[in-house]
Amino acid sequence: MAQAQDMSTAEWELMRVIWTMHEAGSSDIIRVIQSKKDWTESTIKTLLRRLVKKEALTTRKVGRKFIYQPLIGEEEAMDQMTAETFDRLCRMKRGHAIAKLVADTTLSQTDIQELQQILAEKVTTAPEKVACDCIAPMSCENCEDHPMMV
Repeated sequence: MAQAQDMSTAEWELMRVIWTMHEAGSSDIIRVIQSKKDWTESTIKTLLRRLVKKEALTTRKVGRKFIYQPLIGEEEAMDQMTAETFDRLCRMKRGHAIAKLVADTTLSQTDIQELQQILAEKVTTAPEKVACDCIAPMSCENCEDHPMMV
């Protein structure tokens, strides 16, 4: 199964088209991508082949057309990318990163209500402080406190 972090930015662009369409022929994908990007047909076909090789897409031939379907769901891919990104951050800094992301992102009222509900539930079990888990916490200048190594 594909790992989202193995996809390039260009491959993500193709996946977004296919996730939206659920399945699509190569000519349809090429048409949609070329309406937004200045990519050649051969570039798009190369990216599609790479995504099939990475097991992000499956393909079947119908007559002379190739039909592509995702093998990884959009939500699963987003979850993988988010986890990968946050795994790279010090635990102590993740809250700030999330707050900045929320502040910088256009959210619907429903999104905000969902976030408020999640935060209201989490506050009841949240620790007072999150421990630094930097590689060398005692010498980490960016972390405000170093309560203990994790």
